[in-house]
Amino acid sequence: MSVVGSKEERGRPARSTRQLFELLAHYRDQVMPRIRELIPNNRYRDTLYGPMLEYPLREGKGFRPALCLATCQACGGRAEEALDTAAALEMFHNAFLIHDDIEDGSQNRRGDPTLHTKYGIAIATNVGDGLNMLAMRTLLRNTRTLGLERALTLMFEVERMARESAEGQSMELDWVRFNRADLRPADYLRMTRKKTCWYTCIAPLRVGALIANVRPSQLSAFIPLGFKIGAAFQIQDDVLNLTAEESLYGKEIAGDIAEGKRTLAVIHVIEHAGPSARSRILEIYGRRRLEKSRGDIDYVLDCMHRYGSISFASTVALRLAKSAERTFACEFAWIAPSPYRSFLQEMIYYMIDRRL
Repeated sequence: MSVVGSKEERGRPARSTRQLFELLAHYRDQVMPRIRELIPNNRYRDTLYGPMLEYPLREGKGFRPALCLATCQACGGRAEEALDTAAALEMFHNAFLIHDDIEDGSQNRRGDPTLHTKYGIAIATNVGDGLNMLAMRTLLRNTRTLGLERALTLMFEVERMARESAEGQSMELDWVRFNRADLRPADYLRMTRKKTCWYTCIAPLRVGALIANVRPSQLSAFIPLGFKIGAAFQIQDDVLNLTAEESLYGKEIAGDIAEGKRTLAVIHVIEHAGPSARSRILEIYGRRRLEKSRGDIDYVLDCMHRYGSISFASTVALRLAKSAERTFACEFAWIAPSPYRSFLQEMIYYMIDRRL
């Protein structure tokens, strides 16, 4: 069953994803061996460097390094010059996931136990910190391959990415802590722009273009493009958390409800539910994860279906993707036709068409 299902989707032509998956696999085959090379294999392997490889080597698709490499090549750059930066982005991403799983109390990641569930919070926290350190060291290698000026420019881009993500995470944690009931879709999009979009799309697009020596005047358009793609991606991920099969999804279904996260569907149902339903939803969301029963979670899911909240979220994701497609066509006509440009176009809709 489609998770979008709107009239807008039914009027959209089917799109081929064969080339998209081929390039995703190609980029992953480049980045994963590089990460293996960059992570030391020494006496600290059992409690530090070995666990660092667990999330990267689980079956992820590698969107972020792929966006970096494809953008670099689409803009006329060489993939070899962007490989270390792409690897660093993937390491930052997995460090964020480790810390995010601890903060959310998540149990599963990509079909296996989360790192803190497997090794304990202390070791998992240290592994995330170590991954961030290795990612920074990897970026510093660019001083030898790209020159000091470009390498420092990349460092500033990644610093902003990390800062935006941390600020966005602080917003979400604050909403959960105080069981906020006054949020609106604009609040969610502001949080997602910071927490997800900067490190999922905006920074990978911009650093790929910077490595290709794109003019500064052409860089600004990557921010609205990355926001729209990244927000569509995050909303679709939120929807999948409510609707996918757990054996295929790789994470706990309805885990966002258990964790008390304010997704777009939750914000919508709190705003539109009747007084009694709204009161019960907020009471459920005000409890700790372990205090929520399966019946509580099913009640929230039922309300989301009853008030059209999941359909609302899917429609917003589709509209963001369509807007991203228009932005790409209007603002990036200067990128010549190539398999890499086609990859970037296809990624826009794959972010919401994906079922896994």
